[in-house]
Amino acid sequence: MSDLEKDLREILVQGAKEMNIVLAESQITNLLGYIREFDKWNKAYNLSAIRDIRQMVARHLLDSLSVVPYFFKTQHSTANVIDVGTGGGLPGIPLAIMFPGKKFTLLDSAGKKTRFLFHVKTLLKLENVSVENRRVEEFQPAQKFNAVISRAFASLQDMTEGCVHLLENEGVFLAMKGMYPQDELTPIAEKIELLESIKLDVAETDGERHLLVLQTKK
Repeated sequence: MSDLEKDLREILVQGAKEMNIVLAESQITNLLGYIREFDKWNKAYNLSAIRDIRQMVARHLLDSLSVVPYFFKTQHSTANVIDVGTGGGLPGIPLAIMFPGKKFTLLDSAGKKTRFLFHVKTLLKLENVSVENRRVEEFQPAQKFNAVISRAFASLQDMTEGCVHLLENEGVFLAMKGMYPQDELTPIAEKIELLESIKLDVAETDGERHLLVLQTKK
């Protein structure tokens, strides 16, 4: 194992441990396999502004894994999840690796990015992943989703208005945000209920992170 491989493994395993996330050996292999492909394709496909693969482990993998405890403890169903505006597969690919029994649909309008996602799905044999190359407003799924997750959506208003047609009746929006976005919650307060705000502890990363769990008011 090269020094770089050792470093990547150490950052991932130690970071997950600090976040109380247990990784099986197969999950470590797949997560590192994914980030190596991400790094390789990033040079041509511009999947991320981050160029250092060590930083990618911290700021992409560990950041995505920070919501894993929520998936274990929530009373809302997360058997069928869509990651909207997934880009290079964040957080959808890491979550699919962690939860092989759940279905993850990765949606992005950029063809270059979805080509990368098809490549990763095939390479890592991720049977629980589907890839959709289309705009969110054009996507009419045969089966509605339990949850819409997004790590990089412009605003909560855009997310909740633009993705509501994807959710089943009791479905939830899972918005991964930086600082607590009070200014984004105010405009949607009449239609959308904030069920929970969870402060995320992301190892190796400075700055605040939050997971907001939202639902359309009945």
